[in-house]
Amino acid sequence: MSNATRGIAYEEPLVFERSRPGRRGVGLPPLDVPEVDAETLLGEALRKEPATLPELSELDVVRHFTRLSTWNAAVDLGLYPLGSCTMKYNPKLNEQLARLPGLALAHPHTPAAEVQGLLELMHELEGQLASVSGMSRVSLQPAAGAQGELAGVMMIRAYHASRDDTRRRKVLIPDSAHGTNPASAALNGYDIVAVPSGDDGMLHPDAVEAAMDDEVAALMMTNPNTLGLFETHIGRICEIVHSGGGLVYGDGANLNALLGLSRPGDMGIDVMHFNLHKTFSTPHGGGGPGAGPVGVVEALEPFLPVPVVEQTEAGGFVWDEDRPQTIGRLHGNHGNVGMMVRAYAYILSLGADGLRRSAEMAVLNANYLLTRLQEHYHVPFPGRVMHECVLSDRGLAETGITTLDVAKRLIDHGYHPPTIYFPLIVAGALMIEPTETESREALDRFADTLIEIAREAHRDPEALRTAPQRTRLTRLDETRAARKPILRWQPQDAS
Repeated sequence: MSNATRGIAYEEPLVFERSRPGRRGVGLPPLDVPEVDAETLLGEALRKEPATLPELSELDVVRHFTRLSTWNAAVDLGLYPLGSCTMKYNPKLNEQLARLPGLALAHPHTPAAEVQGLLELMHELEGQLASVSGMSRVSLQPAAGAQGELAGVMMIRAYHASRDDTRRRKVLIPDSAHGTNPASAALNGYDIVAVPSGDDGMLHPDAVEAAMDDEVAALMMTNPNTLGLFETHIGRICEIVHSGGGLVYGDGANLNALLGLSRPGDMGIDVMHFNLHKTFSTPHGGGGPGAGPVGVVEALEPFLPVPVVEQTEAGGFVWDEDRPQTIGRLHGNHGNVGMMVRAYAYILSLGADGLRRSAEMAVLNANYLLTRLQEHYHVPFPGRVMHECVLSDRGLAETGITTLDVAKRLIDHGYHPPTIYFPLIVAGALMIEPTETESREALDRFADTLIEIAREAHRDPEALRTAPQRTRLTRLDETRAARKPILRWQPQDAS
């Protein structure tokens, strides 16, 4: 089966198709130990036939993977405007520090007495995150933002159970929430109650009050919300939930807009997670390790996952697992330490003033883009935004061009598309987050491109419908890809 019939348009053959019998990329030295019969050594585990692996020279392999790397979009190559995901540039200083042997090579089972520097770093990072957020205590253990969110809801459940308040089986979630919010609540056995946003895109006290009763365990909300709007009623909303005996979970995904300006704990939030990749410049996604610390107010401290780092009276640091009300372990070891080092380096290098400045620039950049684009794209909720802005394809309806077409055309101009069709409460949404790291010149280039695409939609809509045209992969049949994905390589003669 050829590349073309699979919907793939590589100019070069795939690595398996480059294979030629007898080619070798490496030569192994002679054995320096007694030779042992493979069947004796492996028994039934020995393969009956050798694995079908490509036979390639070293040069073939290097060129293949180098070529693939040049086809990737990356924040190091250009603006990566994924709204909500916050694809922030990762300073190389942070990378260097995370690779220091004493940190990178520390084994998770090393006795605490031999990794005091690492424990001190973790303890200080906990304190820094608590200070930034207004929380009482932070656990670094969760391995991703979603797991931090899950841990937060687990602690809410444990809190109510400790008070024998077993009737609470509901969690209130705004209709603009991230998808992980209802998932985390459902995994904890709660029923989900959707709370509608107002016409201004924000959550209103009367809507929360109408949904609040003695069965509500918590409200989960994001501030700023997924429309990029600051929830101005958050103080009153927290009062309503607290007066009804519930707790308020704050999705920390958008903390990038608040650093040094406002603290969720001061707003009334009881528990929240942090996305270190979104706010503190650790790498984002790609299948690699993440980190999603979770912070709590004092009332929830007994339920934190174990182990936690504690400082002794003598000034040293130890792992503390003696916490009777803990929700338990979330991670096989102590969390993804490399991400913690990067976040710690980012916080120390910027300092309090620098963190505040980063939030101010994130807000300024988002509003600058919105101002430049609002005459060319529909803005569902006009007004000032925080760190991200949401547009829609409503203004292009007469051309027949959709948000997907705009996103595909951006690829032709060398840009990774922004988040599309989210949040779900905006039809045809384009969600853009420039972050604080982009210059005005970079923002202008991106805005100019989107403006040109909007004009092209009226002038030559077919160019958008057939985009991308300048890439190695042209527009794919996405329905077929979703229903009949090709997840592994198959030989050419496969049917």
